[in-house]
Amino acid sequence: MKTTELTPGIGQITVNTERLWDCLMTHGQIGHTSKGGLNRLALTELDKQGRDLFKTWCEEAGCTVSVDEIGNIFARRAGLNNDLPPIMTGSHIDTQPTGGKFDGCFGVMAGLEAIRTLNDLKIQTLAPIEVVAWTNEEGSRFPPCMMGSGVFTGKFSLNDALTTKDDAGISVEDALHAIGYNGNKSHIGHKAAAYYEAHIEQGPVLEDERKQVGVVIGALGQKWFDIEITGVEAHAGPTPMHLRKDASLAGAEIIQFINELALKNTPHGRGTVGCFDVFPGSRNVIPGRVRMTADLRHLESGVLETMVKDLHIKINALDQKYGVQTVITPTADFPPIAFDSTCVSNVREAASALGYPNMDVVSGAGHDAIFMADVTSAGMIFVPCEGGISHNELERAKAVDLGAGASVLLNVLLLSAGIAEHD
Repeated sequence: MKTTELTPGIGQITVNTERLWDCLMTHGQIGHTSKGGLNRLALTELDKQGRDLFKTWCEEAGCTVSVDEIGNIFARRAGLNNDLPPIMTGSHIDTQPTGGKFDGCFGVMAGLEAIRTLNDLKIQTLAPIEVVAWTNEEGSRFPPCMMGSGVFTGKFSLNDALTTKDDAGISVEDALHAIGYNGNKSHIGHKAAAYYEAHIEQGPVLEDERKQVGVVIGALGQKWFDIEITGVEAHAGPTPMHLRKDASLAGAEIIQFINELALKNTPHGRGTVGCFDVFPGSRNVIPGRVRMTADLRHLESGVLETMVKDLHIKINALDQKYGVQTVITPTADFPPIAFDSTCVSNVREAASALGYPNMDVVSGAGHDAIFMADVTSAGMIFVPCEGGISHNELERAKAVDLGAGASVLLNVLLLSAGIAEHD
């Protein structure tokens, strides 16, 4: 074990990277797809198998495992003083229909590997350490996303979550019963002294900057909208250009404007139109209706509000220009999050002391840590993923980078939990 001190009394230690990789690869066989990814939707039989294996591994590592009413799994390693609130870490093991082996799963298995390493080194912490696998983070089968952590932190009511149904009419409550994860632990979140989440970046910045660890300082605020533009469908031949009310022209300008809006507000501005549906969808009919989405993001709430205001002004102008009528409906609103300064400093200090090239980054995606930041001190650790590709069967990450992120996680857990004994 290295002895260079990270902070007084705490030495640098690293996880077993090979064991972590083997764990991810073994767990990644559950729901394995032909392209090397995963299809393990929340609360399916495959999710049950993934949960069962995680639970078994945690119990073998000496943890006490409990499950709450929304199916969140908590694996607690006892501390010297178990009256202290735990230091929590974790993520999720459910995936997108065409997901990868690392999104979410890395954070859960990195927490388990941290506990295994502490066991190997016979290190006892003052406070307990708890690894959590949150239910239905992806929201692919049951909207909304981050359901388990949302219930735990009071963002969503338990009843609303349990009565949510998938496309087949199966409720979350029925699905939990079907796989045996309708736990009896209260869904009302227990106190945590801090929460750390390790995750692949899901973007290309770290790889582009040749950094091994991302010190996540916060998460972008998000505002989502449904936009419906109504014009008049008409014959493409007899209708002169100047007499048309073409909904698709207004829609096309909105796409361009949203892109320009994000570029205008770099480096943290984001603007995306992910859905664009034209009616009636005939090659010789002028589109009379467009339904589309808008996704605006920024790290500063004031800038994000201005972006939304500018979008409304642009839409009003396009209505006049093209003789159409547009309705814009908010569908999601997540404020920007600044992670706890101490947690951020701990991640930065651990990464630097361990010799890993690192940089401050922001999260452009939603994570359970965003909800946890409202109820406790929270921080995140990013590692690169190849090409920035995620939510994709081709998602890849290097074992050495995953080991680095897990080692940073181990050290910040020790910084927060404190060392009681070390043989």
